[in-house]
Amino acid sequence: MNLRQRLRTALLAGESGQSMVEYALVTALIAVVAIVAVETLGDGIVGVFENIADAISDI
Repeated sequence: MNLRQRLRTALLAGESGQSMVEYALVTALIAVVAIVAVETLGDGIVGVFENIADAISDI
């Protein structure tokens, strides 16, 4: 049985399809949270690394 047939069978089976959709939604939510966190904290993290690089170059 190929992947497409297994997915179709899982989706039409009821609970298995629901579980797969729930896992996909949780995965998507985690990805969105990770992207927002990187966007929000990105500039601060860059500043920290620039300060570290400046401190090292002064040595």
